[in-house]
Amino acid sequence: MKPHPPRYALACDIGGTFTDIVLRGNGTVRTLKVSSTPDDYSRAILAALADIRELFGIAPADIHAVVHATTVATNTILEHKGAKTALVTTEGFRDVLEMRRLRIPVMYDLQYDKPPPLVPRRLRFELRERLDATGAVKQPLDEQQAAAIARRLREEGVESVAVCLLHCYVNPEHEQRTGAILKKLLGDTVYVSLSSDILPEIREYERTSTAVVNAYIGPIVRHYVNALSARLRAAGVNGPLHIMQSNGGTMSAEAAAAKPAFLVESGPAAGVIACANMARSAGLMNVISFDMGGTTAKAAIIEDGEPARTTEYEVGAGINVSSKLVKGGGYAIKLPFIDVSEIGAGGGSVVLIDAAGAIKVGPRSAGAVPGPACYGLGGTEATFTDAAVVLGYLNPDYLVGGKLRIDAQRSRNAVDAQVAKPLGLGLLEAAQGIYTIAIATMTRAVKAVSTYRGRDPRDFSLVAFGGNGPVVAVAIARELGMRTVLIPPAPGVFSAAGLLFSNIEHAQQRSIFKRTTDIDAALVTTTFEALTRDVLTEMHDEGISDASITLKRLADLRYTGQAFELTIPVDTLDIAALEAAFHAEHARTYGHNSPGDPVDLINIRVVASSAPESKQGLAEQLKDAQADVPRQGSRSVYFAGRLVDTPIVSRSMLATKWHGPCIVEEFDATCIVPPGASAQLDGHGNIVIDAGQA
Repeated sequence: MKPHPPRYALACDIGGTFTDIVLRGNGTVRTLKVSSTPDDYSRAILAALADIRELFGIAPADIHAVVHATTVATNTILEHKGAKTALVTTEGFRDVLEMRRLRIPVMYDLQYDKPPPLVPRRLRFELRERLDATGAVKQPLDEQQAAAIARRLREEGVESVAVCLLHCYVNPEHEQRTGAILKKLLGDTVYVSLSSDILPEIREYERTSTAVVNAYIGPIVRHYVNALSARLRAAGVNGPLHIMQSNGGTMSAEAAAAKPAFLVESGPAAGVIACANMARSAGLMNVISFDMGGTTAKAAIIEDGEPARTTEYEVGAGINVSSKLVKGGGYAIKLPFIDVSEIGAGGGSVVLIDAAGAIKVGPRSAGAVPGPACYGLGGTEATFTDAAVVLGYLNPDYLVGGKLRIDAQRSRNAVDAQVAKPLGLGLLEAAQGIYTIAIATMTRAVKAVSTYRGRDPRDFSLVAFGGNGPVVAVAIARELGMRTVLIPPAPGVFSAAGLLFSNIEHAQQRSIFKRTTDIDAALVTTTFEALTRDVLTEMHDEGISDASITLKRLADLRYTGQAFELTIPVDTLDIAALEAAFHAEHARTYGHNSPGDPVDLINIRVVASSAPESKQGLAEQLKDAQADVPRQGSRSVYFAGRLVDTPIVSRSMLATKWHGPCIVEEFDATCIVPPGASAQLDGHGNIVIDAGQA
């Protein structure tokens, strides 16, 4: 019998500086890093395919599935490079995007300006129609006016349109009819996003904002995933393309093009999924993941082995957060997210001196091109990476196992001219200042998912990855009083590995909005059944059989009169048990509860998920994914105000405990073990660091 050819799953995580590749199949895991191509991110994936063939002898035809995490959606919003978008809304609600929730993230800054709406006022159109809160028609839809609006949109050259009508989460009929009119008169060239398709829940601002975000990024994401799918097929990859969602699940390229708002935190979610799986295998159930790449730093909390999730998120606020206490600085998206805080501080973050003479690190990044000054690709601005080179933390000759040559003198020149001399500091003092400021900035991201959520970071271990996470991990842990730091195998491509841990996932939700004492159990049961049918249909469209699907039921509850909900698992429709679970979660999140107060059920949701393939042994295979090249020698490194001759070691050399200082150099990352800390490998190949004292 002719043997079957090997089948491989390819994971691609595109960052602002590097594109990380993990290839799994035939009992092995292989890893790669290639430079990102900001002008066309898909070029980096095609370049990786060529490297895979050359280095590993694996042909594109042997790749049966591609799982992809992308920053296209979030970067489109952050850079305000989305489609020319219009909004059609109920008469009287034209300015919902301007009014928001009347909250700002900085209470005492009189100079604060909210980010401009993604749809300017002249492209926001009011439509005569009205439903009441029960979904009953108060004023019929004016179809002639809808047609007139469509003609106006064509004259304006609009590329995308969001439709959000009052109370359509109860009765979507008016939205669906409006969408049909727009599609008929505008054709397929204009992207149409209905809020009842994206977010059938209460709250006009959040629903409007989510639909607008979906429309704003829709044409860009659709073009990207369609072009990538076509290029993969042309290169010989015949397997399906799946995209990571913000909730840690994946969806088909077709579904992603239809619901791009679900992709906003695509890349960070993959890293958290990998972290949760690796932490469980190491016997750590409560950890904080920290992922620092070339452009941003991301943090998330994992409790009892599960990542924290949320349905409240803002993007474009300087720090992307889901905190109910810090709102108004970005664009609201009310969809399922892994609860990640993301801040503009990475290896490529540009260093500036502000008008007051203070050092600022980020959020602007030098990216992959031109990159930090030491890359020698035309970049002249000092970055975090340049400061790390000056301090001796990074290899002064090369990164990525020698694939990326660097020029340490360029780093010294940039830091000296742009920071040291203007501030009257020595070169090493200036570099240490840059490093310290960056640590303070990134610590905010960790606090956003811990102390701001009522959790004490000292009760957690820090799992650090990304190309730069191990460089700063111990410093951040010490800042927060955390004792244990864990650096997983292949840390520089760890987020890409998370894509191979992910499940195909779809969710549906519906608003109920009733006091728990008034709940009609039959209505809730019927609604759960309808949502279940919807998610099963989506899963079947992905080619997943019923036997492979896991269903999860959730409910959003709050005390009567509150403005925000907490999400509680629904194991049974026992209302008393549901209320008790809500009271317990309220106490854990906010530090108090009121068991005697009335509780409202706001939304219910159903999540369907399925693992695309067995993940058995992935953690062990990742440990052996990269060749461990023994390191020898030492170099002078600046710690705590003095130069210290520091050993350079490989990961395998930590089989016995090493006391800091030492630096662990690997193909895709560098780990700093400073004086006062110690490091040793565990049985899973993780570097476990006792942070000790500075």
